[in-house]
Amino acid sequence: MAMSQISSLDTRNAVAANLAPALGRRRYVILQGVGERLLPWLLPIALLALWQTGASQGWISPQVLPPPEFVWQTLGDLFANGDLWLNVEASMRRVLLGFVAGSLLGLLLGCAMGLSRRIEAYLLPTFNALVQIPVLGWLPFVLLLVGIGEPLKYILIAKAALVPVTLNTLQGFRQAPPALREVAQVYGYSRRQEVFEVILPLATTTLFTGLRLGFTKAWLSLVVVELVASSEGLGYLIVYGRQLFQLDLVMAAVIVVGAIGYVIDRLLDYAEARVIRHRSDVPGGLQ
Repeated sequence: MAMSQISSLDTRNAVAANLAPALGRRRYVILQGVGERLLPWLLPIALLALWQTGASQGWISPQVLPPPEFVWQTLGDLFANGDLWLNVEASMRRVLLGFVAGSLLGLLLGCAMGLSRRIEAYLLPTFNALVQIPVLGWLPFVLLLVGIGEPLKYILIAKAALVPVTLNTLQGFRQAPPALREVAQVYGYSRRQEVFEVILPLATTTLFTGLRLGFTKAWLSLVVVELVASSEGLGYLIVYGRQLFQLDLVMAAVIVVGAIGYVIDRLLDYAEARVIRHRSDVPGGLQ
């Protein structure tokens, strides 16, 4: 009986010894995953802590850099009285309409130049010259054409989105190997089939990169346009706070601008991953 107990104990010890490395590796993988998820938050948390410390220790005057609790209170007041949603809605309407218009035009231009070397030769040099002019450089000219109303903002935002979408669409179309397009022509593919079944699956990643860059440019130009000519919107809140020297309002609006831009960029990244995954799951799709 004693021998059987000793044998059973030895067996349990052997099993435990074999499990220990596996459990250690699993624990390491879990900790590594948690660390990778927390790593991007280290810098924002450090900056927030430095901000709070500087405000509490009086390193910087509250009139220059208000404490975080003041900014948080201002955000709560904007949320409670409805001003936040009113200005967010105005900004989102402008950026979405401008972004959609600029992206559609950019996709059409990029497709046209990508499918025809002649059209590319006609349009691309002029396009490259015009896109070097920043959004504020177009402001006086567009202001003379359409005035200071909403069309001004839509046009400038659309122009900002147009550039990266057009160039990335052109690049995506050029990525399709000529031999693959020749095979499609041998099999009797129409131009529409060639575009949707051969070129676009290969250009998906580049097209989404263009859309993400286009939205980033559109969002930045929105704030610039609202800083110059607007009576509502997040850019207007920044100007209004600066004029009244309410830097807590300025900081609150800046935080909202950054948060909304980050969320939409993550949504576009998620949509890109879903589209690529769907195409890779389709037989004969993107590998």
